Amino acid sequence: MKSVRSDWATALLVCRKCSKRLGGGFGPKGRTPLAKALRKELGVGKGRKGKFGVVEVKCLGVCPRGGVTIVDGANPGEWKIVPARHNIEEIVSALRLRG
Repeated sequence: MKSVRSDWATALLVCRKCSKRLGGGFGPKGRTPLAKALRKELGVGKGRKGKFGVVEVKCLGVCPRGGVTIVDGANPGEWKIVPARHNIEEIVSALRLRG
């Protein structure tokens, strides 16, 4: 088995199904998906060379109304449900993420 190095401190798993149900739900106009808003706020580039990874996954099985489920890979025992239109800076602060 081959290994590939990554510079990620953690990976955030964002439920794509929840985001799709909201039709975005984040950003100034409420149309930006949570994963995209987090990437922009954290300054995460694509690929494995960024400081954090934001990965959209198919479905996490929680399916909250009016929110998106996320899992922080550094703390997999505690999943977060982020309500639509929640401030991105507050989300990042609650997850204790900063480069």
